[in-house]
Amino acid sequence: MIRITKELSFPLENILFSFALKSEAADVFDGHNTLITGIGKVNAAYELSKAIQHKKPSLIVNLGSAGSNYFQKGDVICCSKFIQRDMDVRGLGFEQYETPLSNLPILLEYGFEMEGLQTGICGTGDNFEMGHNTRIYNVVDMEAYALAMIAMKENIPFLCLKYISDGADDNAADDWMIQVHKAAVAYGNILNLNKNNISI
Repeated sequence: MIRITKELSFPLENILFSFALKSEAADVFDGHNTLITGIGKVNAAYELSKAIQHKKPSLIVNLGSAGSNYFQKGDVICCSKFIQRDMDVRGLGFEQYETPLSNLPILLEYGFEMEGLQTGICGTGDNFEMGHNTRIYNVVDMEAYALAMIAMKENIPFLCLKYISDGADDNAADDWMIQVHKAAVAYGNILNLNKNNISI
């Protein structure tokens, strides 16, 4: 079982673990239901939509690396609020981050908060952000918004955990290369997984 709160848990066999890259899962998640989507919102949306049709999970868990100049490198942050940070149609009179004619709020709120973890707001976009300077979101990634939106529309429970690998600054690329492999170990510890496929 994966325990979200004292009152809420899900059977491990019914959970879909979604990663952008195999390196973020490493061998910690071997034998579990994993989905490697590739990088970016389009890849994430396409691969998750296919997986939902075939696997019909009871819970989608998005795990991966992310940048932040608010949290510390090595922190694992639970995100249940999401912004599409590269959506900008202000030229047509819409607000920054607003998806025109979608009936979706700028701040998409969907997903569980996990006991014992800090919470953050994830800004998702199709670029590797290295000059983060806004306060509307404090975690930066490239897939979570799309995954959360699909989970919400399909009415599937969602959990998003992000391992802070870099500061979303000038050193982001170098820091990410060093830190990304540590994400799977951190997730395995939090979710009580081991290589024998046992959860506590």
